[in-house]
Amino acid sequence: MFTRKDFPEDFLFGTATSSYQIEGHGFGGAGRTHWDDFADTPGNVVRAEHGARACDHYHLYEQDLDLVAAAGFDAYRFSTSWARVLPEGRGPVNTEGLDFYDRLTDAMLERGLKPCATLYHWELPSALADLGGWRNRDVASWFADFTEIIMDRIGDRMWSVAPINEPWCVAWLSHFYGAHAPGLRDIRAAARAMHHVLLAHGRAIEVMRAQGLGNLGGVFNLEWASPASDEPEARHAAAIYDGIYNRWFLGGVFKGAYPQIVLDGLEPHLPQNWQDDFPTITQKLDWCGLNYYTRKRIAPAPGPWPALCEVEGPLPKTAMCWEIYPQGLQDFLIRTAAEYTGDLPLYVTENGMAAPDQMRGGDVDDPDRLSYLAAHLEALRAAQARGVPVKGYFVWSLLDNYEWSFGYEKRFGLVHVDFDTLARTPKASYHAMALALRKDQNR
Repeated sequence: MFTRKDFPEDFLFGTATSSYQIEGHGFGGAGRTHWDDFADTPGNVVRAEHGARACDHYHLYEQDLDLVAAAGFDAYRFSTSWARVLPEGRGPVNTEGLDFYDRLTDAMLERGLKPCATLYHWELPSALADLGGWRNRDVASWFADFTEIIMDRIGDRMWSVAPINEPWCVAWLSHFYGAHAPGLRDIRAAARAMHHVLLAHGRAIEVMRAQGLGNLGGVFNLEWASPASDEPEARHAAAIYDGIYNRWFLGGVFKGAYPQIVLDGLEPHLPQNWQDDFPTITQKLDWCGLNYYTRKRIAPAPGPWPALCEVEGPLPKTAMCWEIYPQGLQDFLIRTAAEYTGDLPLYVTENGMAAPDQMRGGDVDDPDRLSYLAAHLEALRAAQARGVPVKGYFVWSLLDNYEWSFGYEKRFGLVHVDFDTLARTPKASYHAMALALRKDQNR
């Protein structure tokens, strides 16, 4: 297992959560979201579970932050809920929502934790979904207005801010695969969401710069694409997958261009004059965050573009059936710095695994998670040794939580949550992290 002395003195260790997954969206005057609607639709979510109570972090946040601090983490990456602050997405502000994030921020600072905010982690207000949501270009202006309101309240105390978590999930997973809210399977909707999510990102950065805020970044989820064979068709399919998943969003933000291999399929469906939005999309960032979990093996498939499919791989898998492939994290860190970000600081803003954790005798032993984290931190160090400016690492997740369409059955947390009693029990991985992160270790 690693220790702090294996990393530079200024290297940041943190853990992460998201609002809808832990807060309890039925509390504090929060408005309805498209995730509530998605979960109410039969067949979308395991046991039709939803986030109305979740982990009740809304009321239990102080004990949760005590756990973050006691583990020795330097920073806490959290997200704000648009519908908690603006129940209709626009218009009247819910002061209870702003007050909650005010209290949460102060509680972090009282414990010596750096607050790392993400403004949007997928809980679009239903009233805006009714107006087309991410398909509607106006979503960028609506999001900019939300950004101004929430950052007027807490921005002065943030260590870092990113506008949108995992744009691929917001756009492609949700509008092409239909696996997340709003549950569409429509290439035109997906193409427009792919563009508008980056336009909203850029508008939010503009707003925060105008407010005088700094240390602003973007958070991108990346998934290594391996061809299922050496055949040219498989390599081409993997390149398309890589383009959609990884290069579209990094290319838009850092190069002001989308990869041609993806435009070949999506350009007819993009909004008119989409090229004119790149000056907004490419607003200067201070850092780049990478969320990494797995790789996919990709093969060609019959049918219309993108004409590809995922093929089961041979590597050990997590409870999500995701292959464990630490090499992908090293390769992405190296590639991102070389091709997109240069000397810009990189952070691994999410990394972790779901495991079938069981409480036995009051303890939760999760050796597979600890091995996963150690292997990925070793991959990170290998990238650092190659000169990549990786400045921090955040474990996903602090708590077992609402895992979207999987309900409450997939456990990613360092801390076990009993979803009946809401009791928190630190797992073996939590205790190992706390030992590794002790700041009194000799260097």
